[in-house]
Amino acid sequence: MPKILVVDDEKHIRELYSEELTEDGYEVITAENGDGLLTRIEAEKPDVVTLDIKMVDHNGLDLLQDIRNKFYDLPVILCSAYDTFKDDMKSIAADHYVVKSFDLSELKLRIKEILG
Repeated sequence: MPKILVVDDEKHIRELYSEELTEDGYEVITAENGDGLLTRIEAEKPDVVTLDIKMVDHNGLDLLQDIRNKFYDLPVILCSAYDTFKDDMKSIAADHYVVKSFDLSELKLRIKEILG
């Protein structure tokens, strides 16, 4: 069963993603911020990471760079309420960029594409 790590500081988003993705047959683990994220990835070995960009204590684009430096092949989907970050050069390191919505069809499509 593919494992997805959802990193988002908004509890309702973590719960929504967790519920919907679990229903689709994925194992879902969550993190509310970037504290110890690389250690968590090492321990949990997720197949995909969904990463919020604007979190209270962390910048998702900086976390993306940290992930890329240590786990080069780990697929990362940036999730943001804003599409303006698509133009940020740091965001090109992500596998996909999804604008947050309560309709998770685009996110689910991107996950399916990554996992083949």
